[in-house]
Amino acid sequence: MLFEILSDLVKIEDILLIVKNTSATSEIKSNSLSIKQREKWITIGNNDDPAHLHINSEKIKKIEFVEEERPERISFSVRFFDEGGERVIAAFFTKMYDEKKNLNFNRKKIFDRLCQRYGSIIQI
Repeated sequence: MLFEILSDLVKIEDILLIVKNTSATSEIKSNSLSIKQREKWITIGNNDDPAHLHINSEKIKKIEFVEEERPERISFSVRFFDEGGERVIAAFFTKMYDEKKNLNFNRKKIFDRLCQRYGSIIQI
């Protein structure tokens, strides 16, 4: 299921993949990223690219589709957590609002369809 969700996300334009810890943050746009799995490792992007991710599929234990209230807007993301409940990676839907802060309903439908397909919280 993890590979399927990540595969669906990297096909969507303007998804921002974020890996964050207390000391560093890495951000990669999903546009034109490849994805493959070899044994327990899922690789997003190509090893020869300037940026790519390696995700240990055995460490991801929970996935959540999140709509988070923020000042003047709602943030839409899919978050991946390890066995300790720490966020490992998040996929944020960008370009959800126009310059007048109106929600882009086509982008919202994409988020909603994925959430309906997989469920809002997935235990692995």
